[in-house]
Amino acid sequence: MREIVLDTETTGFDPEQGDRIVEIGALELYNHMPTGRSFHEYINPERGMPDEAFGVHGIGPDLLSTPRPPRDGEVTLRDKPVFRDVAQAFIDFVGDAKLVIHNAAFDMKFLNAELGWLKLPALPWEQAIDTLAIARKKFPGSPASLDALCRRFAIDNAARTLHGALLDSEILAEVYLELIGGRQPDFALSAGPAGGAGVAGGATEWRAYPRPEPLPSRLSEKEAAAHAAFIEGMGDGALWNKLR
Repeated sequence: MREIVLDTETTGFDPEQGDRIVEIGALELYNHMPTGRSFHEYINPERGMPDEAFGVHGIGPDLLSTPRPPRDGEVTLRDKPVFRDVAQAFIDFVGDAKLVIHNAAFDMKFLNAELGWLKLPALPWEQAIDTLAIARKKFPGSPASLDALCRRFAIDNAARTLHGALLDSEILAEVYLELIGGRQPDFALSAGPAGGAGVAGGATEWRAYPRPEPLPSRLSEKEAAAHAAFIEGMGDGALWNKLR
């Protein structure tokens, strides 16, 4: 089962009033496990950036109502692609996967507006999984913002000083897995079509992709040296030397 955890940043609240998407961040889950594949684009909205929106996500100081030079770390948008230039790559990445979104009505409204302006098919509303609705049903009366859910599930969101689409997608992926029952709710295992171990959803093959950057070793140099000395003491016939 393939899912895409997705978030957008925008110039405001209503595409019918001229607001546009300025950032899309999405990452792929397969049977509830991150694959390492992601989609991330900053987008030139071809309009100014209201100060209120800039205060939320910090994107586009050169497009503010009162423009100023960018500070260190700020993202400018004048040199970024417009939506039509990234639309097909986004559609290809999403495919027919379920879209895991916090407050899905907001992001789907903007995505379908942008697609509609290009005469491209809309994303079906039933393709979306709304984690905000899940959280409100599971914890009625409790705060259901992404930050509140991070506190509930002890998820570290210290890097989230401003909203950012890809960072929020990464955090939302952790929140989503907790909402549906844990980091590995079904361990991606079920009976395959031949009665053997397969993957959930009836697929016969689990797909994995290499990490963009390998995880650093957790062994210290001292531990690695001690292990090497231990193996050497076992002689040339040690099973470790045959299998590694």
